[in-house]
Amino acid sequence: MSDLSHLPAQTLHLARSAGPGLPPEIPGLTEGLRIQARSVRGAFTRWRWALVWATQLLFYGLPWLRWDGQPAVWFDLEGRRFHLLGAVLFPQDLIYLTGLLVFSALLLFLATTLAGRVWCGFSCPQTVYTEIFQWIEHHVEGDRQARLRLDAAAWGFQKLLRRGGKHVLWALFGLWTGLTLVGYFTPIRDLLAAAHQGALGPWEAFWVLFYGAATYLHAGVLREKVCQHMCPYGRFQAALMDRDTLIVAYDSHRGEPRGSRPRGSDARALNQGACVDCTLCVQVCPVGIDIRQGLQAACIACGACIDACNRVMDQLKAPRGLIRLTTPRGLEEGGSPATAMGWWRLLARPRVGVYGGLLGLVGGALVWGWLQHPTLRVNAMRDRSVMVRQVGQGEVENLYRLQLMNASMQPHRVSLRVSGVEGLRLLDAEPVLLAPAGAQTLSVRVRLAAAQAQSLAGQIVPIRFELQGLPEPGRAMLQADTASTLVLPR
Repeated sequence: MSDLSHLPAQTLHLARSAGPGLPPEIPGLTEGLRIQARSVRGAFTRWRWALVWATQLLFYGLPWLRWDGQPAVWFDLEGRRFHLLGAVLFPQDLIYLTGLLVFSALLLFLATTLAGRVWCGFSCPQTVYTEIFQWIEHHVEGDRQARLRLDAAAWGFQKLLRRGGKHVLWALFGLWTGLTLVGYFTPIRDLLAAAHQGALGPWEAFWVLFYGAATYLHAGVLREKVCQHMCPYGRFQAALMDRDTLIVAYDSHRGEPRGSRPRGSDARALNQGACVDCTLCVQVCPVGIDIRQGLQAACIACGACIDACNRVMDQLKAPRGLIRLTTPRGLEEGGSPATAMGWWRLLARPRVGVYGGLLGLVGGALVWGWLQHPTLRVNAMRDRSVMVRQVGQGEVENLYRLQLMNASMQPHRVSLRVSGVEGLRLLDAEPVLLAPAGAQTLSVRVRLAAAQAQSLAGQIVPIRFELQGLPEPGRAMLQADTASTLVLPR
C-alpha cells in the first residue's frame, strides 16, 4: 500500500511542476503508456472496498442460496419463469422489470445530481472489477514502482513468471465470473457438475467464455479506456449536475502557487500555496487525470486523490482538504458543504425534488403492484381453428385455450367455471392440480343453450373464466379470473 517513505526527510518536491498536460516525469501517466496507478489508503478507499465486498458477496452468493428447494434467484428461460425469493414471475410480469429499470434510472439521476459520479467511483461493475484486478496485479507484480520497473525490463524468466501468473489469475477470475453469471440461468450446482464432467451445453459454454473474456478484457486490459471512451454516462453527466452538486475538487485558492518546501514550514511565509506538487494525486488516479486542472469528464469521483492528498497534508502537518469532496459553490466560498453552504442546499433544489418525487411514485407503484401480485393466474385465448360451431339441439359452442399459472412454490388444486350469460356451461373442466411454479394449458369448450343462442344470435357476448382454489387445510382461498367473449352465429 501507499506510503510517503520515498520522499526526502526534509522536503517534498518534484523536479518540474505539472503544466497544462501531464508532466513527462510521471512515468506510466503520459500519453501512449498504460496507467500504473499507485495504491493508497484512506477513508474513500475503505468505502470503495466495502462496496466491492458488498456487491461481490451479493453477486457470487445469490446463485447458491436455496428457497423452497429451488434457487432463490433463477431465470428459468426454458420454463419461461423467474424465481425470486419464493415468488415466481412469468413473461406477463415483465412490467415489473420495466418499472425496476425506470426506478434504477431515476435513482442514478438523483445520485448524480446530489453527488456527481458517485456510482462510477464506488459501485459501477467496471470500477469494482478493475479494483479487484488491480489488487491481483499489486500482489503479483508489486506496487506502482515495481510494475514500472517490470514494464521497462527486458523479457526474462522473472518477467514472464509475474506477467504470466497475473494473466492466469485474471483469466481464472473472469472464468469464475462467467460461471456465476450463467448460474443465474442454470442452477449453479448443476452447472458446476456439468462443467466438471465436460458436459456443458453449447450456449452455456458460450456465455461462460464470453462473459469471462469480457470481464478479463474490460477490467484487466481496457480499464480506464472504458470510462473515457466507451461509457456514455460520463458524456451526459454534466446535464444532471449544477453548482450545488458534490464533486471531487482541488482548492486552487489555497493550493497555488505550487512548490516544494521543508516539512512543517509555513507556506504563506514562503509565498507558496499548500500544494507541494508531489503529484501523488495524479499517480493514484485510476484514469490518470490531474484533478488540479479542474473537473474533467474522465473523473469517476472515486476519491483516491483525496486520500493521497490528505496523507501528504498530514505529513506536512497542514490542514486536510486541499482536495476534497465539495460543490462548485462551496469551493468558491472557501469551505465544505457542511460549513459554507449547508447541507440543505444539496436537497432544496428543484431537480432533486423532481427526481425524488418521481422516484417515490415509481417505487410506490412497484411496491403496490408487488403486493397485488396474484398467486393464481388464468389467461384465455380463442381456438384459432374453430371459432364457433353449432352442435345438436341448436346449442352453440366456442373453443378456448386456457393457460393456468401458479406463481408460488406450493401446489394448488383448482377448479374452473364460466359466467356471463344464463345457460352457459363449461365442458371438459375437471379440477386441475397446478405444480409449484407450474403452468398448464387446457383446451376447453363453452356451450350455450339453444334458447339463449337463438335470442342472442349474431352477437358477441362478454364472458369471464374463473379459477378458484379448492379448500385445503391451513390455506387461504385463492382465485383468479380473466375476460373473454362468446361469438354467436346469425
